[in-house]
Amino acid sequence: MSERFAPQEKVPFWRSPQGRAWMFQLCMVGGFLWLAVSMYRNTLVNLETRGISSGFGFLGNEAGFRIGEVTGIPLPQGGLLWFLLSLVAGLAISQLISRHLKSKSDRPMNSKWLSVCLMFSIGLPLLTLYVFRDSVEIAHYTESSSYFMALLTGLGNTLKVTVIGCVASTILGLLVALGRLSPNWLLSNICRWYVELNRNLPVLLQLFFWYFIVLQQLPNVRKSIDLGGWLILNKRGLYMPALVPQQGAWIFCAAVVVGFAAIWIIRRRAKRILDETGKSVKTLFPSLAVLIGLPAVAWLLGGQPFTLDFPVLKGFNFKGGTGLTPEFTALVVGLTVYVSAFNAEIIRSGIEAVSKGQREAARALAMNERQVMRIVILPQAMRIIVPPMTSEYLAIAKNSSLAVAIGYPEFVSVGGTILNQSGQAVEIVGIWMGVYLCISLFISFGMNIYNSKVALVER
Repeated sequence: MSERFAPQEKVPFWRSPQGRAWMFQLCMVGGFLWLAVSMYRNTLVNLETRGISSGFGFLGNEAGFRIGEVTGIPLPQGGLLWFLLSLVAGLAISQLISRHLKSKSDRPMNSKWLSVCLMFSIGLPLLTLYVFRDSVEIAHYTESSSYFMALLTGLGNTLKVTVIGCVASTILGLLVALGRLSPNWLLSNICRWYVELNRNLPVLLQLFFWYFIVLQQLPNVRKSIDLGGWLILNKRGLYMPALVPQQGAWIFCAAVVVGFAAIWIIRRRAKRILDETGKSVKTLFPSLAVLIGLPAVAWLLGGQPFTLDFPVLKGFNFKGGTGLTPEFTALVVGLTVYVSAFNAEIIRSGIEAVSKGQREAARALAMNERQVMRIVILPQAMRIIVPPMTSEYLAIAKNSSLAVAIGYPEFVSVGGTILNQSGQAVEIVGIWMGVYLCISLFISFGMNIYNSKVALVER
C-alpha cells in the first residue's frame, strides 16, 4: 500500500486543536477562580483587622425607613412555585414537540400542533394559576420589614421602569424612524431634529427637565386638572380609576390570552397558505371576532370581571384609584425619550441597509407600501437592528440608577440608604454588581435568542 493511502496516526487529545483549546479555557477559568478566592480572603482579613463586621446577616435586620413607591413582591411559595413549575414544564414540552416535528419534516408547524404547543405553554400555567390563585401571596414593604425586603422592593421598582422603558422606547423609536424616512419634508425634519436634540442632551439633564421644569410646575392638589374623574393631574402625580377584579376576572383574563393565542394561530396559518399557494387569506375580521367574542362569552358566563374605583379628594390628597408618582413619570419619560432617539437611528439605518432592489421587486409584485415594509423590508432589517438595540436596552437598565437624583426609590437608591445605616459597604456593592450583572445577562440572553430567530438562513 502506498504511503498516500496509509492510515494516519491518531493525534492524542491533548495535542489536538480541540484539546489545546480546552486546556487554555480551563487554565483561564482556574486563574480567574484563584484570583476571586484571593481577593475574597484578602478582603475578609482587611475587614477583620479594622474591626468591621462582614457577612450578609444584616439583611434580616429591620429596615426602619420609608420607601415612597412600593412594588408588590410575590413570595416564592405556594401557588407561585406551582405556577413557575407549570410554566417551565409547558415551555419544555412545547420545545420538545417543535424539535420533534422539525426533525421529521422541514415544513412549518401546522395549526393543530401550534394549538397543542400553546395549550401546554400558555393554557397549563393559566390553569395552575387559577387553581392556586388563593395561595399566591403578594408582600408589600413596610418600615418594619427587613433590609432584604427593602432591596427586593427597590429591585421591583427598577425592573418596572426597565420593562416599560424598553417597550415604550422601541415603539417611539420605530415611529420616529419611519417619520425620518417619510417623503414629507416637514415630518422628516421634525423627526431629524428630535433625534439630534435628544441624542446630544445628557440623560440626567433630561430627567431634571421633566421633573423640575414640567411636572413640578403643575397645579397643587386643590387646583388639579380634572378630566371628568378619569384623569386627574397635579404636582403629586397622575391619578386614574383602578380596575378592581371580581369573581369572573380569571375567566375573562384567560379568555383574552386564549384570544390572542388564537389570533397568532390564524395569522400563522394565513402566512403558511400564502407561502405554499400564493393565495392571500384575510385575517382582520376573524381576528376581531375571536378577540371580542371570547371575552364577551367569558363576561356572560363569569359575570362582571372588573369594577372601577375612582380617585376621590379626601383631605390633602386623592384616595382610591391608582396613580403614577411624578418621580416615576419623569424617570420613564426621560429614559424613553432619550433612548428612543438612539433606537430611531438604529432602526432607520437597518431599514436603509436593505437593498433598494428588494423594495422595487416587492412593488413589482403589486404590494402596497405597508406590505413592502412589513413583509420585505423589516424582516431583512431585523438582523441589523437587533444587536445594537440590545445595547440600548442594557443602557435603560443601567441608567435607571440615575433616578436617585430625582428621588425615585430604585435599587441603587434603596441600597445606598441601607449602606448608610448598616455600614456594610462591601456587601451592598457586591449585591449591586451581582444584580445588575444578572439583569444584563438576562437581557442579552433574551435578545440573542430573538436574534437567532430573525437571522436570515443562508443556503
